[in-house]
Amino acid sequence: MPFLSKKYRVIAVDLIGYGQSDKPQVDYTPEFFRDSILGLLETLSLEKVFMIGTSLGGEIVAECAATQNSTIKKIVMVAPAGIMKKSTPVLDAYTMAALYPNHESVKTAYQMMMGEKKEISSQSVENFISNMTRPNSKMAFLSTLLGMKNSPVITEKLKLIKIPALLIWGDADKMIPIEYSKEFASSIPDCNFVVMNGCGHTPYEEKPNEFSKIVLDFL
Repeated sequence: MPFLSKKYRVIAVDLIGYGQSDKPQVDYTPEFFRDSILGLLETLSLEKVFMIGTSLGGEIVAECAATQNSTIKKIVMVAPAGIMKKSTPVLDAYTMAALYPNHESVKTAYQMMMGEKKEISSQSVENFISNMTRPNSKMAFLSTLLGMKNSPVITEKLKLIKIPALLIWGDADKMIPIEYSKEFASSIPDCNFVVMNGCGHTPYEEKPNEFSKIVLDFL
């Protein structure tokens, strides 16, 4: 955000069900998240939007763009969910950290996501624990996992995206391995695909300068 906000107005959203946002008793499906974000765009009366999302957020961005909402001009997706339907050891560790949030479980999950030699900030660990111990956080998380697992593979929706898209993937991503990138990239008519070497699932944290330059050049 510090890099992107030098040129653009940046609106960072806590998804409904996550962070400090409300956590209603609903089914947290990709469509539910999509409608929530599109409703936010309408409420804010935004006329021109570049959407950026990572992991689950990347899938939501793709869902929004597939509706061909004229407000959305370009999208950036970082290792998006939506095609992988089986778990990985890193996703298992992340799930355990979400359900049993403590310093050890969260740091282990983050270390697996980013790589053994990457430094994990204590603040990010504290934030995760704080957010996941809020009322209904675990319910929303589990509902999201079930919603993603039971929804169809997003491939057909990706074909409906008519705006320019940027897809970024870390070559060392063990949460959603890069092997899933080919089907994602090839399904979007106008897709720029960039591999960030030496990065895991969070290239925006691992190499923020390089990541921001890639995004800004695309925008």
